[in-house]
Amino acid sequence: MANPFEFIQQVRVEASKVIWPTRRETLITTGMVLLMVLLASLFFVTVDEALRLFVGFVLGIGRHG
Repeated sequence: MANPFEFIQQVRVEASKVIWPTRRETLITTGMVLLMVLLASLFFVTVDEALRLFVGFVLGIGRHG
């Protein structure tokens, strides 16, 4: 079993290897995520509306025919 001091040293060495994204990379990634959320929400609203109209049409046939 490694002693706690050695473990902490190893953690610091590994943490120093981490490459953090730049501010620009973070902003671009955030913008892309927000764009994809917007596109996905528009897609699902459209599909939901189409299904609602289709089901309403199908169920309405029995009432009017």
